[in-house]
Amino acid sequence: MLKATTGSSVRKDALSAGREGARKARAGLSNPKLAFAYASCVYDLDAMLAGIRAELPGVPVIGNTSFTGVILPEGFIGGDDGFLGMLALEDPDLTVGVASLPKQGSALETGRAVAEKAMRKAGKTVAPAYFYLVAPPGEEELYLKGITRVIGRVPCFGGSAADNSISGAWKLYTDEGSCADGVAVAFFYSNKPMSNHYTGAYRETADRGIITKVQDRRTLVEIDGQPALKKYASWRGLDPDTLKGLDLLVATITSPLGVKDRLGDLVAIRHPMSGNDDYSMGIGSNLAEGTAVIRMESSVDELIASAGAELETLKKKAPFTPGVFHLIHCGGRRAGIGDRIEEAVQNIRNAAGKVPFICEFTFGEYGFEDDDRNTCGGLMLSFTALAE
Repeated sequence: MLKATTGSSVRKDALSAGREGARKARAGLSNPKLAFAYASCVYDLDAMLAGIRAELPGVPVIGNTSFTGVILPEGFIGGDDGFLGMLALEDPDLTVGVASLPKQGSALETGRAVAEKAMRKAGKTVAPAYFYLVAPPGEEELYLKGITRVIGRVPCFGGSAADNSISGAWKLYTDEGSCADGVAVAFFYSNKPMSNHYTGAYRETADRGIITKVQDRRTLVEIDGQPALKKYASWRGLDPDTLKGLDLLVATITSPLGVKDRLGDLVAIRHPMSGNDDYSMGIGSNLAEGTAVIRMESSVDELIASAGAELETLKKKAPFTPGVFHLIHCGGRRAGIGDRIEEAVQNIRNAAGKVPFICEFTFGEYGFEDDDRNTCGGLMLSFTALAE
């Protein structure tokens, strides 16, 4: 049977925080197979990892820096001086291969290499049942494509490393060390199922258009042949000059863009991150010319409610008794919720009940819906249940 335990620390000293969080997370486990660890970007992460290794020797660790904090069954864990939240898993029938690599050549090539390394670490020559992925913001889709070229279409969940100020201070790490530009994976070999619920939980509006020009995959230049920022501003009755720079990021948390998958089962959210002087828009995920983009809507109240409501949806989707929940919640949504975070915390705790969970805040979210096609997006929720 799968067992999961959590641990946390808000100690200022990174080594001490690693030891305390890991000591709590290992309580009640005799042979943990994996530990997820999400921490503050202010920590010396290599020192934190040394503390974790001291308490969990030989146990693979994977994680990344999380935006402002984490949520555990005991509540929201955060603070300006540092924080760490951990989730440890134990199951005699589970084998996990954890691997990381700094970017070597292209993201596509690095994705292929890290997949091969993860299989070697697990002592396997076949694809895993499912896998967890973490990368920095920027080239997530290419890392994922490289991994897929090695193992094929395998269900994935994960998220992009974050910091507290969108300054590029994010890092990802495993027990082997940390890096700012690279990729890490955990390949799960198990006969027990997992279930992922991947959604933005936004409403579609009637405002939509065709992407007619994209530059470098993530700069939306034109919608319907018009400057993208001007087109978006016209939909909302706003002056496009008030949406320049990071003002656009804040203004679009409750009204981002979305693109539908080919079957219409999923609307992947595309978060406009910056308004440029030429009225193009920097977007947090890849785009393709000739596809439709939809303006989506939500309210802060709905963002708060969705944390619990979508976990309830995951519970209904999962055809098994959950043993643990791994919850990836967009950092942008967290910023929109602001000082009302405790309401979201309570919604998650109520929905989780007695099932252990960890919730991190990311700058990109990965998951899949009905046809098992892995997707990267922003302002999303990627909620995963592993069978007991």
